[in-house]
Amino acid sequence: MSWEREPLWTKAKLYFERAFDVDRSDDVFGLWCAMGLELLSRSTVSYFSPVLLAEPDKDHRHVLAALGLGATASQRKSIATSQVLRLCKELIPKFTDDELTIASALAGRRNDELHSGTAAFLEYKHQQWIGGFYKCCKILAEAQGESLTSLFGDEEAKTAEQIIREVDGEVTSKVKSKIAAYAKVFEEKSSTEQQDLRIAAEKQSEKLSHQQHHRVQCPACKCTATVQGDTYGREQIENRDDEIVVRQSVIPTKFACDACGLKLAGYGELLVGNIADHFTHRVHYTPAEYYELVDPNDREAMDSYAEDHGYFHFSND
Repeated sequence: MSWEREPLWTKAKLYFERAFDVDRSDDVFGLWCAMGLELLSRSTVSYFSPVLLAEPDKDHRHVLAALGLGATASQRKSIATSQVLRLCKELIPKFTDDELTIASALAGRRNDELHSGTAAFLEYKHQQWIGGFYKCCKILAEAQGESLTSLFGDEEAKTAEQIIREVDGEVTSKVKSKIAAYAKVFEEKSSTEQQDLRIAAEKQSEKLSHQQHHRVQCPACKCTATVQGDTYGREQIENRDDEIVVRQSVIPTKFACDACGLKLAGYGELLVGNIADHFTHRVHYTPAEYYELVDPNDREAMDSYAEDHGYFHFSND
């Protein structure tokens, strides 16, 4: 068992990498994030001193093991995750009660997922914890002289920073008032008009869902509406027998409802509206489309490909 900072940091990075390799809508994403966060918190405590991770006992066996003073590795026993997180709060001024709460909640979900029949992360919606999770990671990384970039990589770090800014700067009361106002206007319409708008919105959202929009329920009128967003993270490529599916995660940034007219912009506003779950774009290609293959018997296609790629074409005419 190693309580040294470097192995714990490296393992945390590995767990986050595994998390970012799956769909954000997959409950395994939350599980990997929770386990990575625990390792990150332990590496942060170890940065101050590995001895702090040793479970206290009357004979000081675990502390002696951490100091390398005669005890065997098999005698080591670590403190519980809850104790680690409380130490983070004591050691790091920026790790406040808010960070302690979200980190503890994720640790609890991890325990439920691993030690019970509960689908803990299936019911714990992404938007409920992702902003707090990223902020915890930022604080813990910086406390040990690192950054979100060194922890996550450039692209994921940029997304994390964006979400942290949006969540910190959200104007909750303003957005809630806006949603309430649109809800009131919709409720004052006749039942016939409401039904017509609901049906039209359903048809429009179905159409937009094939144009890289994601369907959600409007927080004001409860009709079907859509969100759009920005792709981020690595593309995930799945090879099937007759097609290739390319998946990429999306952070939602725009919302529009055709039924009541409500529009929201920015992750923070969507978060207030409870419509900020990240989603996945899926694009299906035939092998020929994905690899840009050209039928050698198609003379026109061959000529076009040769011209586009700077090849010389010699005519037999």
